[in-house]
Amino acid sequence: MKIRAAVLEQFGEPLVVHELDLEGPRPGEALVRLRACGVCHTDMYTASGADPSGYAPTVLGHEGAGIVEAVGEDVRSLAPGDHVVTLFSPQCRECVHCLSPRTNLCLAIREQQNEGYLPDGTTRLSRERQPIRHFMGTSTFAEYTVMPEIALAKVAGEASFEAACLFACGLSTGLGAAMFTAQVQSGSTCVVFGAGLVGLGAVAGCRLQGAERIISVDLSQERLALARGQGATDCWRADGRVVERVLDETGGLGADYTFEATGLVAVMREALEAARMGWGLCTIVGVAGKGEMLEVVPRLLITGRRICGSSFGGVKGRDQVPELVQRYLGGEIDVAPLISHRMGLEDVNRAFELMHARDGIRSVLVMGS
Repeated sequence: MKIRAAVLEQFGEPLVVHELDLEGPRPGEALVRLRACGVCHTDMYTASGADPSGYAPTVLGHEGAGIVEAVGEDVRSLAPGDHVVTLFSPQCRECVHCLSPRTNLCLAIREQQNEGYLPDGTTRLSRERQPIRHFMGTSTFAEYTVMPEIALAKVAGEASFEAACLFACGLSTGLGAAMFTAQVQSGSTCVVFGAGLVGLGAVAGCRLQGAERIISVDLSQERLALARGQGATDCWRADGRVVERVLDETGGLGADYTFEATGLVAVMREALEAARMGWGLCTIVGVAGKGEMLEVVPRLLITGRRICGSSFGGVKGRDQVPELVQRYLGGEIDVAPLISHRMGLEDVNRAFELMHARDGIRSVLVMGS
C-alpha cells in the first residue's frame, strides 16, 4: 500500500514527507493506522546526527497510538479494530528478562531493532523498491506502520489517541521511573530535576506512590507551574544551589529519592549529591550526549547512597502501559496540560523547532480523523 511518511534522508537536514510503499504484515506482525504521534527529543537527537547508532534513510517517530487494521499469521493478542500504543521497548513475555521482575529490557528482537529491521531482518518500508529502515522498531511519523505484535500495547478504546500516544515513551518513562524503577515509598521526600514530559511524569508518579514532599526543579517558571499541577509540593528554579537547599531542608541528610530527567551530566551529579545519606536512591532517566562521562565521588556511595538507571521507566509495555492508560481514564493522571501543540504530519519540522526553543511540553502530530 502507498502511505505518506516523514523520512530522514540525511543527518542534520529537515525531514521530508514522501510517499512510500508499505508491505502488509508478515507472521507475528500487525498493520497499524496511526492516529497520533508525539514528537520526542530522541527523534530530534537522531535527526541531528548526534546519535552514534543512528542510520538514514529512515522513518522516524516512536511515540504513536492508532488502530490495528490487519494482523499477520500467528498473531493471538491483537485483532483489527483494537486501539494500540506503540512500544519501542517490546515485551515478548517469554525471554529471561521478560520473565524477571527485575527488568523490562526484552531481549527477543533487540539486535534486529537496533539495526532498523523487523524481527525477520527485513523492512516493510520501501521507495522505488529500495528498502527504508524502521526507527526503534516503530517508525510512527507516518500514516500507517507495520510492527511486531510484541511491540504493541492494547489499550482502552475510550482513551483519546492524542493522550494515549504520550504513554508510548515520555510520560510512561517518567511515571515508571518513580513507580517501577525507584518504587517510591509513601511518606517520602522526592526531588525531580527537570520538568519536561519525563520529569513531569516522574512528579506524577511520585504523587501516585504517596510521596509526602515532591520538589520539582527547572529553569522555566512555566514548566514549574505545570509540575505543581502534576503534584509537586515545592517548585524551585534551578540556580546552582539546589543541592545545598535540599540538604538545608532535610537536616543535612538529603532526599529519599531523586530523579534526573535532563540528560545533563552536571545535573546527574547534583541529583546524586542531593540523595539521602544512608538510603537515598538517585534514578537517572535522562540520556547524556555522546561520549559524556558522569564523575561520582565514591564517598557518596559508601555512605549509603545508590544510583541506578531507568529505561522506559522500567515499564513492561504490554502489561503496564494499558494499566497506566486506565489510571489516566480514571482521572489520576492529567494528560491534557502536557499536550502543547497539535499539527499535521507535514509540520514535523516545526515540531522540532518548537522543541529546540523549549516551547511547550509535547507537540503531537495528528493523522486522520
